[in-house]
Amino acid sequence: MNAPLQTRTDGVTRAALTLLIAAPRGFCAGVDRAIEIVEKAIERYGAPVYVRHEIVHNRYVVDCLREKGAIFVEELDEVPDGAPVVFSAHGVPKSVPSEAQRRGLDYLDATCPLVSKVHRQAERQIEAGRHIIFIGHKGHPEVIGTMGQVPEGEMTLVENLEDVAALDFAESKELAFLTQTTLSVDDTAHIVEALKAKYPQIVGPKAEDICYATSNRQAAVKQIAPGSDLVLVIGAPNSSNSLRLVEVAERLGTTARLIQRANEIDPAWLEGVGTIGLTAGASAPETLVREVVDKLSEWRDVEEHTLVTAEEKMIFKLPRQLMG
Repeated sequence: MNAPLQTRTDGVTRAALTLLIAAPRGFCAGVDRAIEIVEKAIERYGAPVYVRHEIVHNRYVVDCLREKGAIFVEELDEVPDGAPVVFSAHGVPKSVPSEAQRRGLDYLDATCPLVSKVHRQAERQIEAGRHIIFIGHKGHPEVIGTMGQVPEGEMTLVENLEDVAALDFAESKELAFLTQTTLSVDDTAHIVEALKAKYPQIVGPKAEDICYATSNRQAAVKQIAPGSDLVLVIGAPNSSNSLRLVEVAERLGTTARLIQRANEIDPAWLEGVGTIGLTAGASAPETLVREVVDKLSEWRDVEEHTLVTAEEKMIFKLPRQLMG
């Protein structure tokens, strides 16, 4: 839709831009907790504090923590003996804390409590003698961490309906399914339906594994996308929940782009655009949302509207080592 023109008080005429901002957006309780764990660990132990993998999938957040004294490493063999180390919000295989204990490292686990809940469910299903079919994205840290909770060969990963069709378990096989917490709500529902149709005996979690923040952010995009000419999603290319927000908008027929910072916006994207939808993945801070609004305001006269679809009041406790 063509943007209406507005004449400013200085006589300059610019096209108006309506901005539909999704709410909720940005940081979730698990990300808030993970960042606070790193910050408080630096306060308690002094810099440097080591962090295994990106604490959350956001370059801005990682850079800010690095400036405060965090050192990010891929594996524990990069951590000096006796140094404090934090595990990322995505969760880790059981072998990682075992190795940390063996080496006498003082470790803090920043795994999101909702991911930890899936880990406990996996243990219970194995104890009950069931093989687990895990719905998730191959190679994602959360998937690696969850599959590392059970003995090798006890969990099978499926990513799509084709993977479900290829499964060949016997009808008598005791099965259970679990899911990654940051998946597409709609896609996962279809995969679960296919699993239940193929294996009527399969057991699933009582409550949805996809976390409240992922579900809420996808629902919010469904509200802003239909009325937008373009949707901007602030998030990292390796952020599962951010990528899903792009997909949700595109499935509704709206062009969507994933950006990490405002400087990635191409002014050409705004040609013929009258309304932009704006949201942020669960690892992206509100600072970056305001940065994007400011950048758009350099080119157009922006009128902001926030569309609230849910209120989030979830708070997760810190590890006991950092309490008090």
